[in-house]
Amino acid sequence: MVWLPSIPSDLDLPSGCRQLTGTSPGAGGTSLLNRWQSPELSTPDCLLVLASTRSAEVQGISAAGCTAAARRTTALADAELLIHGPGVPPRWPLPPLPAGVSPALISRVVAETIPLNLQVAALGLPIEPPFPHLRFEAPSLGPAHCLSGGAAMDLERAGQLIQRGKRLGRRLRRPLVLAECVPGGTTTALAVLTGLGLPVAQLVSGSALHPPMELKQALVAEGLSGIQPVPTDPEVLLAAVGDPFQALAMGVLLGAVESDQPILLAGGSQMVAVLALALAALPPVHRQPLCNRVMLGTTAWLAAESLESAIGPSSLEALLLRLEHHFGVALEAYAAGLRFSNSRHQQLRDFESGHVKEGVGAGGLALLAALRGVDHGTLLQGCDDAMDRLLQATGLRPPAP
Repeated sequence: MVWLPSIPSDLDLPSGCRQLTGTSPGAGGTSLLNRWQSPELSTPDCLLVLASTRSAEVQGISAAGCTAAARRTTALADAELLIHGPGVPPRWPLPPLPAGVSPALISRVVAETIPLNLQVAALGLPIEPPFPHLRFEAPSLGPAHCLSGGAAMDLERAGQLIQRGKRLGRRLRRPLVLAECVPGGTTTALAVLTGLGLPVAQLVSGSALHPPMELKQALVAEGLSGIQPVPTDPEVLLAAVGDPFQALAMGVLLGAVESDQPILLAGGSQMVAVLALALAALPPVHRQPLCNRVMLGTTAWLAAESLESAIGPSSLEALLLRLEHHFGVALEAYAAGLRFSNSRHQQLRDFESGHVKEGVGAGGLALLAALRGVDHGTLLQGCDDAMDRLLQATGLRPPAP
């Protein structure tokens, strides 16, 4: 029997949103949910981190683009959609998907609806982004190697990204929404979580309707077998089987311990992996203080997915509970209430069938919009209208007369 916490009565959870873990009181004993809802909250920064790894080029590993070649430009295409909007013909078109559309569409609609200070960082992309972006390392370093070799990154590279992330975390002056686009990132997430000793083999999802669990597990087993014994130092583990996003984001969380700003991790298992790396790097006494700063927000579709069993908590809920148990912490995590059952577009209704679940910060940003008073109907209408503009801009539908 798995214990599932009840929602405390003092939480003002927007309609349709759902709590995924028990509530950890934030700084001053106030729920982080309440901090993000406060009218006094400063306009948040939103940092979208793009990163690349050769793990994404393994045949069948990811649905974030139907081919390895398409997945090399997925991050660029998603970022362009978020930055420029669906009505602007992109330099890099969205990669073909089996069904649905990029969750970056949701993130863009939220960015059009509530105030955000949006910035994009690029790490190891095979192609230089055609838009302004932050650099934390030389672009010539390129993508991380496939994790199956047990040598994804040089230890020096991982260490420098962690240190630069720490500086960013210490200098936060506004609330931060952290988002990512890393094709193949759920597999590197599975690798570091497994390497840290969490029993999560059947709990880490992927971008496909039916994630290739055996393939992901085989890659992870191969990568970890090459570094026996598995290192206890999370930085060494990350360099062996992780990716550049994880290194930078781990540093941001470690630096945020010294900041008074709340952080919203906008995503699913990739954000759980980043948090686990940061917790593993901290002395036990400092772990709950970090969780008092950090809240996870994801989509309703990912929060409902059950990979291990048809009963009990969803896979993400079980993953979060195991992280809490492993590190002895309490974490706040919530699912947004946005649904697409009543959308005018099949591409959006495909989310309801599990063809698209999360990415580019969609869930966390949809949750934030709800916390800032935007009702789900307004967000759904915005996504339908954005889909109209996207179809017109890509020539798949002529403009209305």
